[in-house]
Parts: sequence; C-alpha cells; structure tokens
Amino acid sequence: MFHPRLRSLSRLMISLTLAAGLATLAGGAKAQDKRQNAPGEFDFYVLALSWSPSFCEEAAERGGRSQIQCGGRPYAFVVHGLWPQYENGFPEYCKRPAPRLNRNIVSSMLDLMPAPGLIFNEWDKHGTCSGLEGRSYFETIRKARAAIKIPADYLDLSQAKTVAPAEVEEAFIKANPGLSTASISVTCNRTRLSEVRICLSKDLQFRACDEIERRACRRDQVTMPPIRGG
Repeated sequence: MFHPRLRSLSRLMISLTLAAGLATLAGGAKAQDKRQNAPGEFDFYVLALSWSPSFCEEAAERGGRSQIQCGGRPYAFVVHGLWPQYENGFPEYCKRPAPRLNRNIVSSMLDLMPAPGLIFNEWDKHGTCSGLEGRSYFETIRKARAAIKIPADYLDLSQAKTVAPAEVEEAFIKANPGLSTASISVTCNRTRLSEVRICLSKDLQFRACDEIERRACRRDQVTMPPIRGG
C-alpha cells in the first residue's frame, strides 16, 4: 500500500498535469479565436466551379422545387463561390446580420452565378469573410473566374461523358499555365462530377493548398451529364 503522503503527492501531480493540459487547450483555442471569423483575416481563396448539369440532375432526383439554373439555358461550369480559407478550415458568416446586398449587384452576377438565392447565400456565408464590400467582393469573383480557362472539351458537352477526376484536373492544368495538381481538386457525389475547386492567393494567383485535397473525389470514374439543350 502507498504511504498517505505518497498518495497525496500523486494526487497533486495528477491535478497539476490536468491543469497544465487544460491551460494548453485553452491557450490554443484562444489563439485560434483571435482570427476565427474575423473579416479579411484568411490565407487564400478557393474558387468553386460547379458542373451545372450534375446539380440539376441531383435536384430533380430530390424532387425539390425547380431550380432557376435548371431551365432551358445551357449552363456548363458555373461559379458556386469564392471562399476565403484558412490553411486548416475556413471562416463563415463573419458579419451577422450581413450588410445588405444591392440588387443591381445580384443582377450583374447572374451570367456567372445563375440564381439570386445562390448569390445572396454566398455573400452572407463567404463574402462577409473577405473583408471586402459587396461590389468589390463580386468584382473579385468575376476577376477570379476570368483568370480560369475552361478546357474546350467541357464547353459544349452534348452527351454524357465518363471521366476520371485526375483526367479533369489534367485538362484544367493544360488549359491554364501555372496551375498544378497542388492547386486543384475535383469533387463528386456517388456517380457524378460535382465541382472543380482551384486555390488562389488573395491577389488571385494559383497557389498550393492541402485543404481542398481532403475533400477531393476518391472515385476512379464519374459521369458528367450533358449540358441541357446541348
């Protein structure tokens, strides 16, 4: 049996160890909270380009209300969003309530982001974290999209196409000098290609990032449904 003094010393050591551990955790959380969801405080952007035909087929399968972008207009890759990111994780909803978005800005973006609801949501969730005013944020989205060339094979897809995610990445890399596998990933659902995501610095230059690779498609092959009206 332990001597009473040894038992007391043991309890003291355990208490000190636990206290030190809690202090470390608290300190780490506090350090993270200094930047968490602070507008303009982030490391890079992710430009998310959604394959609209996949989105619309999934929406139809869910049986929800008709989506604006799923009408007769032949959308291909559309902008889902431009998302501020940390090296690990991301901020969101950095201003509550979000500053009101002028409807003229919304109208001006419908050629790239074909649904007002999408535009409002992206502003509330991601745009408020950019540190930019509404007009400047959406001008930045337009500049980011203009910097990306869509491979010719995906501009007018009239029939469903089976692709490997790596094949899509390679096509984008060939079409965009300076882009590398470290800066791009493809996402998917069970059967379809969902998005191409590209990492950009704050000044919209290609940059490497590990974060998007964690959410990349792991399937060998996926389908790209044809463009509506194609």
